[in-house]
Amino acid sequence: MLKNLFRKTKYITVSQKNIENYKRENTPTIPDGMWVKCNKCGEILYQNDLEKNYMVCNLCGNHFRIGVKERIKYLFDKDTFKEWDYKIKTENPLDFKGYDEKIEHIKEKTNLSEAVTTGKGKIAGMEVVVCIMDSKFMMGSMGSVVGEKITRAIERAIELRLPVIIFTASGGARMQEGILSLMQMAKVSSALAKLDEEGLLYICVLTDPTTGGVTASFAMLGDIILAEPDALIGFAGKRVIEQTINEKLPEDFQRSEFLLEHGFIDKIVPRSDLRKVLAKLINMHQNSF
Repeated sequence: MLKNLFRKTKYITVSQKNIENYKRENTPTIPDGMWVKCNKCGEILYQNDLEKNYMVCNLCGNHFRIGVKERIKYLFDKDTFKEWDYKIKTENPLDFKGYDEKIEHIKEKTNLSEAVTTGKGKIAGMEVVVCIMDSKFMMGSMGSVVGEKITRAIERAIELRLPVIIFTASGGARMQEGILSLMQMAKVSSALAKLDEEGLLYICVLTDPTTGGVTASFAMLGDIILAEPDALIGFAGKRVIEQTINEKLPEDFQRSEFLLEHGFIDKIVPRSDLRKVLAKLINMHQNSF
């Protein structure tokens, strides 16, 4: 018994590489993109459930930012959307250093040609012209191509006698294009004035974020202005305004609820109800003529 007590214990050496291989082979893997954290309440959400719920958190109601593909999917009758002017190429009129490379990189990353997608489709069987801005493309900034595509869409709507819906999501004018970018504010606003003269409906849907030159122009010119819940809507940033006027602004300042309370927008519509509300508004307008 004492002999066995002092006998050397047998052991084997396991290399770190073998340990790592074992962990890799036996640790359950979770595919990328399966779970998403809500940036408002912090809850971990299952991606498939989130998509079924229109990319809205089912606990706190937070509306996640969505892109063009999701908008088309949630808005239009199946297979009715036809894109226009996707071949218009973004130029670098001021020879801004690095702008060409940045545009190409973002095109490859987002699979978008520009910050706005325009076209025609059907909502509940009714044809409409739509412009959808996407904040993933240079924060939805408005450059020459964005202004041109929206203007062309409005002009076609006049020719086709169709209502126009614009979904805004933008950080404002694109600084790399300077004054040419700012000029798009007047250009789009002028086209909308012609649409109004023709008695055609323009509905603007403000989504998070809608700021800068877009807010100062066509975002606030709608015959009917809708907004998604808790969307950031404003011109200058909140801190800039506070520093300028030397006053503390309300917590909900520049949010869609604040704008509704002060008469800047007509209605806040949850994403799940948006298609139904738009269909009702378009139908009412068509029946009034």
